[in-house]
Amino acid sequence: MKRFSDIYARAAARKGGPAALEALLAETPSKTPAEIAAMPDDRILALMTRRIFYAGFSWKVIDDKWPGFEEAFLGFDPGACALMSDDTFDALLKNPGIVRNGAKIRAVLGNAQFIQDLRREHGTAARFFADWPDADYVGLVEVLKKKAAHLGGESGMRFLRALGKPAFVTSKDVVAALIADGVLAKPPGGKGDMTKIQAAFNAWSAESGRDLTTISRTLAMSVDGAPARH
Repeated sequence: MKRFSDIYARAAARKGGPAALEALLAETPSKTPAEIAAMPDDRILALMTRRIFYAGFSWKVIDDKWPGFEEAFLGFDPGACALMSDDTFDALLKNPGIVRNGAKIRAVLGNAQFIQDLRREHGTAARFFADWPDADYVGLVEVLKKKAAHLGGESGMRFLRALGKPAFVTSKDVVAALIADGVLAKPPGGKGDMTKIQAAFNAWSAESGRDLTTISRTLAMSVDGAPARH
């Protein structure tokens, strides 16, 4: 496995030097645990919902319709959304102010119930996410896969990044870098591979003092043809 300093140098060479690379990395800052813990749970449900609707749709369409989503889902109040009735669901399917995808609408109900469960156990969902250790990020991704709705795999990873949680994303470019740098022999296919990825990120974080998001984006920008964002 290569050192992070070598990966960073490779990414800097591809992006026009260290200053240019740092400017790109600064576009995706992480929040502190205290900042995450202070987030209202309705905003967490909103972030979950936006990420779910982004999948398979134009992000611009979702963004343009977002005020309609806020209105239709009552400001994403978890208590109200967790009690979504069949009549309300049917009305949402006819609401032109949102994207009318039944499975994704139903996911709002499931994730509101998930947030309610986290509230009962941790006080707030925000506190649960804030307190989860970055060194076991793959464990948090697994929780989302098992207990949340439509937030498995990369969707869950991108939700966590949007939340401000330090997060790696196993995008095509990151996986290509992980293979090139000797962490994986092939694209990840199960828990064993995710454990290897976590161990590599933990080692690179200890070496560099960088968080998971910064390391992930550096990896993505270290391979040929990688975009500035991932």
